[in-house]
Amino acid sequence: MKLKTLAAVAGLTMSLASVSVVSAGEVEDGIASRLSDAVPGLKVMSVRESEAAGLYEVYSSNGDTIYTTKDGVYLLTGDLLKITGNGIANVTEEARADVRKQQMADFGKEGLISYPAKGEQKAVIDVFTDIDCPYCRKLHDEIDELNGYGITVNYYAFPRSGPGTPSFTKYESVWCADDQRKAMDAAKSNKSVSRKTCDNPVEAQYHFGTQVGVTGTPAIVLEDGNMIRGYVPARNLAEGLGLL
Repeated sequence: MKLKTLAAVAGLTMSLASVSVVSAGEVEDGIASRLSDAVPGLKVMSVRESEAAGLYEVYSSNGDTIYTTKDGVYLLTGDLLKITGNGIANVTEEARADVRKQQMADFGKEGLISYPAKGEQKAVIDVFTDIDCPYCRKLHDEIDELNGYGITVNYYAFPRSGPGTPSFTKYESVWCADDQRKAMDAAKSNKSVSRKTCDNPVEAQYHFGTQVGVTGTPAIVLEDGNMIRGYVPARNLAEGLGLL
């Protein structure tokens, strides 16, 4: 009788284990399905358990992070913060950085306008830029200084006004110029650039920017995937990267 009871318990334990394994996958699928049905046009890129018990982290195609309960009924938007021994940590931004780093790697470096470091390259920054943005121009004024610190600057196109606008057309002309850096320098100095057309990646880079969470310019993406939103003086940036 005792042996029979133990066998039954063991069988029940194995059965529950199997159910939990199946449920673990079904939870993520269920959340993705429920959100996609509830929000037309939303494309869920990934769903995973958050480090906060009871919450799941949903990453969408437009770079937004949503938190949801296991049943996908209750939603939270905004950054999840965590109290640590060193202060307040932004859990959401840390997760975004991991995803963004992979997205940047997958997109690749082809089609960028680059200003290489002088001498030994010590760091690389990827900058989503708008030629007509005042603070983008201010950052560009310091590009020689950044290069002097050993920082390579890669420009991604992000004309904030969008496709079909003068600013967008200006970036296409710069990209299609025989000397891209010379044309960029001129455009950033508010000088006229000859209108040129060619097959170019400006629109692709612009849409990619929205995917990685760019909402304004300049947006500086570091090698670890973290994003600095807005202008930072060259020296401060070099210090933040541990180069000074």
